[in-house]
Amino acid sequence: MGELGIEHFLFLSAALFIIGMMGVLTRRNVLIIFMCVELMVTAVNISLVAFGVATDTMNGQAFVIFTVSVAAAEAAVGLGIILALNRRGKSLDVDDIRALRD
Repeated sequence: MGELGIEHFLFLSAALFIIGMMGVLTRRNVLIIFMCVELMVTAVNISLVAFGVATDTMNGQAFVIFTVSVAAAEAAVGLGIILALNRRGKSLDVDDIRALRD
């Protein structure tokens, strides 16, 4: 068994991002879509850390700290919106939420 290189981490990051993207494009539940967006943010964080380690700088880790703080704020606002939609419409289906606009 050899060492793990940047290619392994980038492959993992790409696989996680594709899984998250497919979830966003195919799912109808708002909560599942939100979880897939968080999965895509995690994939980006993995690639940033991998590039930071490969270049022997702390730039990747600094960006990860920033994106984690933005993701925490996004999670708080997103879960608040999802909770409000669930209380108002009793459904988390994307098509039902679109019907609330009319």
